[in-house]
Amino acid sequence: MHHTTRELRLAAALVEAADTLADGFDAEDHLRRVSDHCVELLAARAAGIMLVDTGRPVSFAASRRREEVALDLLQAQHAGGPCLDSYASGEPVPPVSIRVAHAAARWPEFTERALRHDIVATFAVPLRRHGTLLGALNVFAPTLPDRTGSPGAAVEGGTPASAAEVLVAQALADAAAVGLRNHREYTQYRTLSAQLQEALSSRVRIEQAKGMLAERWGVRADDAFVALRQFARRHRLPLDRVASAVIERAVDDAALREAGGPPSGGPS
Repeated sequence: MHHTTRELRLAAALVEAADTLADGFDAEDHLRRVSDHCVELLAARAAGIMLVDTGRPVSFAASRRREEVALDLLQAQHAGGPCLDSYASGEPVPPVSIRVAHAAARWPEFTERALRHDIVATFAVPLRRHGTLLGALNVFAPTLPDRTGSPGAAVEGGTPASAAEVLVAQALADAAAVGLRNHREYTQYRTLSAQLQEALSSRVRIEQAKGMLAERWGVRADDAFVALRQFARRHRLPLDRVASAVIERAVDDAALREAGGPPSGGPS
């Protein structure tokens, strides 16, 4: 089967966008690379991603190509723009002429800045995963393609760009959303695993300390545990920390006896 270079590059970009199950993952750098792929595959002037939470932008990432321009255009959308519209609807905002949008007073601040940066057209697609919206990917183009998908001059009235370009951007956005959600779940799993391991290790240390005190004092393990717990409460220390001190023989034995009051007559 014949594959074009663009298809192969898109496939590689999608795999990279979804591959986030690694330690040291940096979300901003990851989204910047997704934006880079979008620029390269669509021959765009720049691209950027806005992450949104409860309807408000919370972070931005932009392509390395014209990064300052992309960031400026993303930040200009706090009062409205293609990213927030796409996020609100959960659907792509079709390609539109910046001049037409500006003349119609659509996204005034955004379109004013876009004109200053010589952006001719723009469109946005949502970052979504199983109905959960995370933000939007915004593409900034130097031309507005005609209905055949061939690059051409901007057309007043917002002639739709190639549907293929919107589909490519949406595929990248979907892959990025999968990557972000997978890494979030991976991080939660790792955190829970570490917490469970620490809880198990703490329990082992406490049991070890109980056994050491019971043997040293000639009492039951339950009485040794009472001494540990009472000492921890009296000195406002975590029980695990006291147990570690007992194991390392870094705590005064007499103080432990006094705190717990182990029976003087030995085990019953």
